[in-house]
Amino acid sequence: MGEEVNMAAAEEEATVVPTRSGTTTKQPVVLHFVLVHGISGGAWCWYKIKCLMENSGYKVSCIDLKSSGIDTSDANSILSFNEYNQPLLDFLSALPENEQVILVGHSAGGLSVTQASHMFGRKKIRLAVYVAATMLKLGYLTDQDFKHGAPDLSGFGDDVYELGFGLGSDQPPTSAIIKKEYQRKIIYQMSPQEDSTLAAMLLRPGPIQALLTAQFTEADGSDGVERVPRVYIRTVHDHVVNPEQQEAMIKRWPPKNVYILDSDHSPFFSAPFLLFGLIVKAVASVECD
Repeated sequence: MGEEVNMAAAEEEATVVPTRSGTTTKQPVVLHFVLVHGISGGAWCWYKIKCLMENSGYKVSCIDLKSSGIDTSDANSILSFNEYNQPLLDFLSALPENEQVILVGHSAGGLSVTQASHMFGRKKIRLAVYVAATMLKLGYLTDQDFKHGAPDLSGFGDDVYELGFGLGSDQPPTSAIIKKEYQRKIIYQMSPQEDSTLAAMLLRPGPIQALLTAQFTEADGSDGVERVPRVYIRTVHDHVVNPEQQEAMIKRWPPKNVYILDSDHSPFFSAPFLLFGLIVKAVASVECD
């Protein structure tokens, strides 16, 4: 079941606040988690984790990227990664000047987290957590990047995806979604039936062309992506980003810590308590440095 998890909350900092009498008091800073879904998902994916975090006193924000969740955009019209990821970038830009957040990205949400780390650095991002996620420092630049970071579902046959061709049938696909009959087998094989049923109702085609254009440069960041601490949570029964791919990305761009979950690709459904515990443990490990 992965590592044994200490469910105690990460230690919180305190801010000094002046009072009318001229004395000062310390007020705890509530950790703020920002959760980012993968392709076809939405903020709804995190409902169990959001509940666990908020019941433990944390602040939680779940983002709907473009054409995802309740965002009304058509995936076939989203052709660049910058446009797809704009809701997260706008959210981070609007944070109070001195506020830092813990970014948690699942699956392709790892690309969103990496771009945000390049752009905002340590100024806004306290920690980046990758959950069964694509973790490529510069995005998709080389054949090796695609081999390690893009899902390979060929083992399930040649007809796994339902594709959209917003630019015409003679052009590459602009959107993709795993067909309903394959979703539980590939994404949710260890998850409760209720959750895979809910997902089948809510999953939407994702802007595949936009995702494949995700490329980042060192110049994107003001203080450097390397200054943002990273933690990776591996999922050992993953059929989407398989264990070999996860290990390859970890070796190429080593994070501060690696944790292991005995779960499918969707631990927010199949192992929510353990996932929550590992995220909190990851924050504590960084705060103790």
